[in-house]
Amino acid sequence: MPGVVLAAVAMAAGLLMAGCLDQAICRNGEYPAAQVGNTGRTCVPDGQEPPAGYVRYPPGQEPQRTDDEWDVYWRTHVIDATGAVVEVRN
Repeated sequence: MPGVVLAAVAMAAGLLMAGCLDQAICRNGEYPAAQVGNTGRTCVPDGQEPPAGYVRYPPGQEPQRTDDEWDVYWRTHVIDATGAVVEVRN
């Protein structure tokens, strides 16, 4: 029995290191909200408005999983105080 457990742990570790398991941005029952003027974000319970200083992502542009198309995009773009999407300059 200990051999089976050890094998399962080793397989799970291998999958994590290989990047085969991606991670959800927010838990079930939550949605991501963008920090205004910054690349930060928070998760908000469904049915609630984002807290002060945060806004909803534009429809269809919400990041869902780590490293998905929109997660990568929002690392270099922000929503400013007027609601415009602006590219971050380094």
